[in-house]
Amino acid sequence: MIGRPRGEVVTTSAGDLIVFRPRRFELPMWAVVLGLVLRWSGRLLWWCLRHPVATGAVVLALWLYVEFGWPGWVVPLVVASAVSAVWRWRDESSWWAWLAGPLLGAFRRVFVYRRVWREAMTLCGLAETFDRRHVLPELLRVRSDQALDVLTVRMVRGQTPEQFQRVSANLAYAFGRRHARVYAERPGDPPTRTGRGAWVLRLVDRVRYRDRPTVVYVALVRTDALRTLVPPFPVPAVPDFTALPLARREDLRPWSLHLLATHVLVGGATRSGKGSVLWSLVRVLGGGVASGLVRLWVVDPKGGMEFALGRPMFARFACKSFEAMADLLDEAVTVLRERQTRLAGTVRVHTPTEADPLVVVVVDEMAALTAYLQDVELRKRIAGSLGVLLSQGAGVGVLVVAALQDPRKEVLPFRDLFPTRIALGLTEASQVDMVLGDGARNRGALADQMPRWAKGVGYVILDGTPDPMRVRFSYVSDDDIRDMAQRFPAPADASDILAQVGRETATEPVRLPLPRKPSGPLLPDVLRNLLDSDGGGEPR
Repeated sequence: MIGRPRGEVVTTSAGDLIVFRPRRFELPMWAVVLGLVLRWSGRLLWWCLRHPVATGAVVLALWLYVEFGWPGWVVPLVVASAVSAVWRWRDESSWWAWLAGPLLGAFRRVFVYRRVWREAMTLCGLAETFDRRHVLPELLRVRSDQALDVLTVRMVRGQTPEQFQRVSANLAYAFGRRHARVYAERPGDPPTRTGRGAWVLRLVDRVRYRDRPTVVYVALVRTDALRTLVPPFPVPAVPDFTALPLARREDLRPWSLHLLATHVLVGGATRSGKGSVLWSLVRVLGGGVASGLVRLWVVDPKGGMEFALGRPMFARFACKSFEAMADLLDEAVTVLRERQTRLAGTVRVHTPTEADPLVVVVVDEMAALTAYLQDVELRKRIAGSLGVLLSQGAGVGVLVVAALQDPRKEVLPFRDLFPTRIALGLTEASQVDMVLGDGARNRGALADQMPRWAKGVGYVILDGTPDPMRVRFSYVSDDDIRDMAQRFPAPADASDILAQVGRETATEPVRLPLPRKPSGPLLPDVLRNLLDSDGGGEPR
């Protein structure tokens, strides 16, 4: 026997359809209010646990007001403002790192980014759908400094950093900025901790800089610090070849080049500032040049228009004769072979000393030697020497620093032999990946979109990560070059300088015309005789 279902029985007018409507259970009002109170209390408790600093500040402010009234707020604010002003005056970098940066980041997280977060993520194509619900990346934190806002974002399950990197330009304009970079790992290295409490800070850094595969970092340029010229950096007495300061980063920190055991390629269109990169490098090496720790061998195919001002600093210099340029590269290969024979089985990486200096071969406008030189035999000779230097010279301290405008394989066939690459303003989007590597443009290296003012602004690859960083190299004027040429000349008793004096001033050799096989006339002899005759049959 089937029991009668619970609920209200409703029949149709025809009487042939029966609908059982469940009986509604109505909670009393006091239970509804109690449930809402418990729900919002739990959310408030969870928020307080996740934001202990904000919770502590609110509790302290309430206690001060209860105990002392309005003076309990005014006096601490005045004292805190005075302490903050003194702190910024004494050490602005730590003031930004520990006080102003976190406060500004928290303010901008709530009132700038959270306000448009859903709209920006959806329109940039980063919102996903799961179980008929929209799932958004979660904004965890905003860390600010003088120029940047670094957003820590937890990706949706199944997303990769490449998806954020492909829409980096969209993210920048979605938040009202022009430049944005996306990093798979936290940008910057853990600071070096010293002192009594260093072990505590190192434990904190171990947590802060831990590997977080589910998190991506979006750096938005709030104030473009690269619009102003960067003055030349001080010249160290003994250069650190693992950290040579050459440029300023977007976060106002210096960018340093790791020159030891590497080759450097600088790619950029005409008037993009390649000279700033080369002269910045020559400048920071000045102390080593004067002491004999570094020997600069310079090749300037433009007749010396770029590097002639700094001639006293160069141990080798070739600017007029392509034969002299080929000889210079051949001599560099000779140094390489000698060091290989002497160091084999002893060390794997050469250590520069005054007796065995670091040799840096600087080549301006590489394409003039590898693609545009008309003498085929000489071009093959130069290409062979460059191939040996680039493939074997890094370990023995014979390094190549080259600049060129066209990075195609037809122009520079051994482009992949340069481990360190710098991309200045380029003319085509495809050239960005040619210089920095595949996918660099998708990761934010928009070197083909440089504005007209951005001379000396370029993209470099951060050490240990494939993510590009936008920097501006220091501007070294002609007066600065003349000054450092007088202050840091190469040693006068260096034998390689004396061996090069006669060759550097050699003029371009006179080239004999190529012998050509005489060819016969294109017209028949009878018709040519008629044209040459003077009407009477006599030739002219």
